[in-house]
Formats: sequence, C-alpha cells, structure tokens
Amino acid sequence: MRAGIVVFPGTNRERDMAIALQGATGTQAVMLWHRDTVLPALDLVVLPGGFSHGDYLRCGAMAAHSPIMTAVRSFAEAGGHVLGVCNGFQILTEAGLLPGALLRNAGLRFLSHDCHLRVEREGTAFTRGWSAGDVFRAPLAHGDGNYVADRETLERLDGDGLVAFRYSDAAGRVDAGTNPNGSAGNIAGVFSRNLRVLGLMPHPEDLVDPLMGGIDGKPLFDGLVQALAA
Repeated sequence: MRAGIVVFPGTNRERDMAIALQGATGTQAVMLWHRDTVLPALDLVVLPGGFSHGDYLRCGAMAAHSPIMTAVRSFAEAGGHVLGVCNGFQILTEAGLLPGALLRNAGLRFLSHDCHLRVEREGTAFTRGWSAGDVFRAPLAHGDGNYVADRETLERLDGDGLVAFRYSDAAGRVDAGTNPNGSAGNIAGVFSRNLRVLGLMPHPEDLVDPLMGGIDGKPLFDGLVQALAA
C-alpha cells in the first residue's frame, strides 16, 4: 500500500502518522506538500493532525483551499480512500468531503488526554480490524472537536451507518458522562457515503507500539493494508 501524507504549514503529526503507516507491513508513506497540485500513484491519502495555517479563521478553513485539495477531492471522487485525523477531520469537513463541522469544545478548553472509542461500523477498509461494539483507547488533543450537524444530517448518519466511532467508557457505555467535548451523539468519527473517506478526532496513530503505551490504534493501519494493498 502506498500512502501520501499531506503536510500543511502548522501540521505536526505527519511523522507520527508515517510511523503508524510504515509499522503496518507492506506500507510505503510519502510526504506531500500542500502546494502540490498533482498526486502520485496512491492507495490512501492522509490528512494528519496539527494546526494548519495556525488555525486562523476556523480550524482547517484555510487548508481546505490549499492547492493540493483540488487533487484530493478528485482522488476521493474517483473512489480513493482518504483518512483525516484531528485537524485532518476538520479540513475534510471544511472541504465538503465529510458532513458537519467541528466547533469549540463545549467546555471551551483545550483537551489532551486518553479517551475510549466504541466502533460503530465494522467491515470497512478502516474498521476491518475491529467488530462493531469493540472499544479501544486513543489519545485526543484538540480545542475544536465538538462535532455538530443539523438534525437531518445526524439522522442520516445514524440511519445509513455512517458513524464510525463514538466516545465511550472502557465498557462501551455511551452517554453525556463519556462525551469529552460536547459532540452530537458522542460522535468521534464519521464516514462519507461511500465509506471511503473517514474523519476522526482522536489519534490512533499514537498508540501503535508498546513503547507508546499500547497498540490500540494498530488495527486501523493493519486493516488498511489488508484492504488496500495490491
């Protein structure tokens, strides 16, 4: 599998993402600069975390208009797989590749701690390493992770099985007490209609090796290799 990691001014998780991807056997990861206008031959495009363009205007708003995003949109429209994590999720919503928006956390504070995520849909390229209902741990680090959408969109996400992950406790309980940032329905990640674009706020790439404190995030990357490797 060949993955391209897009780097914007202010991106700071590209190396973490490369380590996670290259730790999945059979993966080559290449860095792409935001001013590039043509993508090389790729199986996956990744928009990693950070603070693109200093989070001026809205998080991800400026990055969504970077030159490379025209190519990323075309890649997605042609059926390519795209993963956006944290700031990458914000960019995907600003670019219109995923529904909804990410607003300030309900408590108006930057959050940085581990959380638990419950897998809501199995069998996709991104979630084939888990079963629905599985729970895994992932670090979160964001000030604007409050997922919002209008009622019609939220009903469609639920009805069409497009919610990927929800914030939960270690036992999989989902309620207001397990919601760190106020996200509607405890939503931590969503899919596009064709299940080939995924955005999520927490950072599974930061738990892929025992030296990091665990391997809870590794099934995401191993599953992508199984799904996308030629």
